Amino acid sequence: MKVVASMAPDVRLRDVAAHARRVESLGYDALSVPEAKHEGTLAAFAALAATSRLRVNTGVLVAFARSPMLAAQAARDLQDFSDGRFALGLGSQIKGNVVGRFGMPWSAPATRMRDYVGAVRACFDTFQNGTPLNFESESYTLNRMQPFFNPGPLECGTPPILMGAVGPIMTRTVGEVGDMLQTHPTNSEARFLREVTRPSLEEGRKRSALEEPVQLLAGPLVATGRDEAAVDAALKSARETLVFTLSTPAYWPVLEYHGWLEVGHRLRDLTRAGAWDEMDTAVSDEVVDTLVVSGTYGVIAERIVAQYADLAEGVLFPVPPDPEDDDAARRVIEDIRGG
Repeated sequence: MKVVASMAPDVRLRDVAAHARRVESLGYDALSVPEAKHEGTLAAFAALAATSRLRVNTGVLVAFARSPMLAAQAARDLQDFSDGRFALGLGSQIKGNVVGRFGMPWSAPATRMRDYVGAVRACFDTFQNGTPLNFESESYTLNRMQPFFNPGPLECGTPPILMGAVGPIMTRTVGEVGDMLQTHPTNSEARFLREVTRPSLEEGRKRSALEEPVQLLAGPLVATGRDEAAVDAALKSARETLVFTLSTPAYWPVLEYHGWLEVGHRLRDLTRAGAWDEMDTAVSDEVVDTLVVSGTYGVIAERIVAQYADLAEGVLFPVPPDPEDDDAARRVIEDIRGG
């Protein structure tokens, strides 16, 4: 399996280079750069500029907040700059953020993402092959590309398109139009991926013009560290992530799969009531134990490999909070890749 690092959403642009160099030195195959507190393509550029081997993907850009042409141009230039080490990660985000945070219109997300990726690929085709730009769909129409604006082809080829998805409809859409799926941390439990996500991807691929199988990059919550105290602290952080995210219905498919929908309803009700102090108790130890892969550095590689080696082409593994643990993490990364 490939091993992919993530980056905290609050890492400042000035600090991205150092983080990327550390990730490369630890032996990771790739770095997934978020778009949350900061703009994703700028961080991806900083990471690529600071490294020579590491692949970098946006994980994921908010597609509906930007034009498909702008996304295609940025991706093409990052691919060119890095000599083929970039993957364009795209996601829809939720309606509240697209409308309220970005001031952009909302429409049926799966249909629009299909159209969006189709528009990006049409731009890539125009850049790479000189094909006249003539893309028309329900959501987007692109039909103008003067030679002055065409950046031209790349020897390394256009970047692959990685997509985010949680529910079955969007997952089928990824299978239809994407190259890779990076799963959301709250919906990356191995049984859910095997019994729900993989079949949805394959169903989408059956109606796709793409020939290569879609790759699965699993992004589970991982709680690990040098000793049990460090693991407990990481589990506390993972629980906070679950509490925050699972209060939003868009992330409930895994709860429905496990018969835990009441957890989502309880979290949503507490959020609406502003009862923040009570939310931790709504997520039981059973939920945390099921959705989080945990263990010290001595055992975590074996546990990740046991769950994901026959299921995913890659897996996200957290960068140690303390650089003193880098040697231990380096061994874990080697063991996961070997597994």
